[in-house]
Amino acid sequence: MWEEIDNKLCKSFIFNDFSEALGFICRVGLLAEQQNHHPEIWNIYNRVNISLQTHDAGNIVTEKDHHLASSIDQLL
Repeated sequence: MWEEIDNKLCKSFIFNDFSEALGFICRVGLLAEQQNHHPEIWNIYNRVNISLQTHDAGNIVTEKDHHLASSIDQLL
C-alpha cells in the first residue's frame, strides 16, 4: 500500500533476489519516462523503495503521483 509520508507517496517492494528487483526498477524507469514523471528509487539487494512527489507543484503529492503509483502497481 502506498503511504503519504513527508509530502511524498512512498512504497516498499520486496522481491526474491537482486535480479528480480533490478528488473522491476528497469520497468519502473521505462514507465516513468513514458509518463515524464521520475520517482526517487532506492535499492538494497531484493528491496526497492520508491517515493513520488511533483517537484513542479512545490514538492507535494499530486494526481500525477497517484497515477504513476497506480501504473507501477500494475507492473506486478
